[in-house]
Amino acid sequence: MQENKLFVSGFPYALTEDELRAAFEQAGQVLSAKIINDRETGRSRGFGFVEMSTNDEAQTAIELWDGKDLNGRRVIVNVAKPMERRSNGYDRNDRQDRDRGGRSDRGHRDSESY
Repeated sequence: MQENKLFVSGFPYALTEDELRAAFEQAGQVLSAKIINDRETGRSRGFGFVEMSTNDEAQTAIELWDGKDLNGRRVIVNVAKPMERRSNGYDRNDRQDRDRGGRSDRGHRDSESY
């Protein structure tokens, strides 16, 4: 398992990838910093991924930022986990889900879909 890729959540929607990178550079060399945007609006979803150059630097970044304030919001930082398949049997890139109007649950979400 790759332990130098971090999942970062809870940061302000206005935070830029450059600001995210600069914050994590305090812990070491940042290979990449990616903020996830909403497909429809293009706006930040308040979470993203930072890849550090080593596992030790990633651990330092977790210790430095997890539960700490970043531009006015408390962020959560963890080792990123591999994306799991959805419970309906389709992964995020499956066309069949989108062909049915974008969501297989037709607008209804239960607690297991989060």
